[in-house]
Amino acid sequence: MPFISLLTDFGLQDPYVGIMKGVIHTLSPQAQLIDLSHGIPPQDVAAARFALMTAYPYLPSGTIHLAVVDPGVGSSRRAVAIQTETGFLVGPDNGLFSGVLAQTPALAAVELNRPRYWRTPSPSRTFHGRDIFAPVAAHLANGIPLAELGDPLDVAELTRWEWPPPQMETNGCRGLVQAIDHFGNGITNLPGHWVEGRSWSAWIKGIPVRSVATFAEGEVGEVLALVGSSGWVEIVQNRGNASRALGFKVGDEVRVQWSG
Repeated sequence: MPFISLLTDFGLQDPYVGIMKGVIHTLSPQAQLIDLSHGIPPQDVAAARFALMTAYPYLPSGTIHLAVVDPGVGSSRRAVAIQTETGFLVGPDNGLFSGVLAQTPALAAVELNRPRYWRTPSPSRTFHGRDIFAPVAAHLANGIPLAELGDPLDVAELTRWEWPPPQMETNGCRGLVQAIDHFGNGITNLPGHWVEGRSWSAWIKGIPVRSVATFAEGEVGEVLALVGSSGWVEIVQNRGNASRALGFKVGDEVRVQWSG
């Protein structure tokens, strides 16, 4: 049975997520749905990009990833479906899929411009998740070929959005906070393997932060630097919220300095 993952900024207070699930199950009752998150900050494409990129490797091969964080809904931005070696991506062409595509190249892509595969030929200008993306995900789950869903796109023309790459330097490396999770951990774009086997400390907002292997190595309330579960250098606080404690935000610079 096919899996469909869902990632949105809809929250759970309103019925929007449930409506999308209802549309999917109406067209594809056998589809199994996996909620990745519906807590993406509103219109935050960068946060959605990071969340999908982080979750993607852990889902079953063949999963259809339906992602709707769409500040340009109703505009000229394209609605797309993309095939990779391990599944499909369905959503707006606004850079949301950039993180996944940097790791798993697109094999084919189509613009979703064939109304017979939508919920209605007159979709809402504010809810393409219900009227275009959810039906297309369901049709893919039913085995409809990607090429049937719309006109082909050159995968090189898909919208890409990336943070400036981290830089290796003589005495360390430099990057930035690419995401802040629910716990207030600042997840940088510095690969963890860059610091493996080294003595190092981090600096953020002019504040030095010592490196550890685990949260428990720090005092309660101490801000620390470590390599997190997703393989990135993180700025964390033992039993606290590092983002609030230091006042950093997404995009702030993080510098790592070798010691010893």
